[in-house]
Amino acid sequence: MNDSIHGIRIRPGSLADAPAILAMLDSAVVWMNARGNTEQWGTTPYSQRPGGTERVERYTTENIPYVAELGGAPAGALVLDSGPSPQMPIPAAAEPERYVRLLVSDRRYAGPGIGAALLAHAAEEARRADVELLRVDCWAGGGGELVSFYERNGFARTDRFLSGSWPGQVLARRVG
Repeated sequence: MNDSIHGIRIRPGSLADAPAILAMLDSAVVWMNARGNTEQWGTTPYSQRPGGTERVERYTTENIPYVAELGGAPAGALVLDSGPSPQMPIPAAAEPERYVRLLVSDRRYAGPGIGAALLAHAAEEARRADVELLRVDCWAGGGGELVSFYERNGFARTDRFLSGSWPGQVLARRVG
């Protein structure tokens, strides 16, 4: 796949991408913690969490992964599924959907719109599958910056939820 926005190439991912995705998740935890955000993903690197490595491997084998490359290097990842994680208190949609299970970018490549390019790609993949609904859930804490990011990318707030004490927001986008 040769989708390219601002030099960003998006291609299908595979199990071989799991180490790079895990490294992106680890660097995101460090970046968030350095900004004072210890609530969203905690303080333990993703690769050191119980089941963290296995979850990323499942994302690349049981779901639909995509990797964004910048200059030939992995710079971001997106994982699509047909619905929300069964571990989250989020009901399935009443219609077919594509669900963003993971969106992460390598902090070394912050700025050129990697996350936005991956979300645009997710919308296109939903259209190709004749699915009109694209949803995502995210952390709704802090100052709401993550929710705002998704809103800037065409999503609208739907349901709020709590997973334990973790505040979440479901957002939806019509792509049909």
